[in-house]
Amino acid sequence: MAKYGVIAKFESPLALLHAAKKVRDSGFTNFDCHSPFPIHGMDEAMGLKRSKLGFIIGAMGLTGALFGFGLQTWVHLVEYPLNISGKPYFAYPAYLIITFELMVLFSAFGAVFGMMFLNKIPRFNHPVFYSEKFSDVSSDAFYISIELTDPIFDENKTKSYLKEIGGTDIEVLSDES
Repeated sequence: MAKYGVIAKFESPLALLHAAKKVRDSGFTNFDCHSPFPIHGMDEAMGLKRSKLGFIIGAMGLTGALFGFGLQTWVHLVEYPLNISGKPYFAYPAYLIITFELMVLFSAFGAVFGMMFLNKIPRFNHPVFYSEKFSDVSSDAFYISIELTDPIFDENKTKSYLKEIGGTDIEVLSDES
């Protein structure tokens, strides 16, 4: 059986929040908190940085707007210039709608695919799902999982540390085989 890490249950959202701060302060970096609902302040407690998704969406939106404006400019000035009612070839006010629509479209693609990339999706199964106890997290349980890949992970020390900070139902994660 391959081992993946350790999970521990906590009694309340507040207990999970305090435990996350303690785990972060003790030097663990590859851990996650699991809750049936978002907990205000959890990102800060875990020491997570601000998401890069906003920058990805902004860059994709700017790319879409520039592509839409550039394409229309090229078509009207170079590829297919038409003099319609004496209007200039570069009638940029008319480009606004297509430019806006392509900005929105590229931003949406940036949001979806950027989120998938940053969240490492698709991942069809995570080791925590091998735990029978972990199924309670979707309704009324609060867990911290510390993965084996953490630089300071030691199975026995990690289990005793989680127990020391208030964790119960501590379990070593391993695959089904």
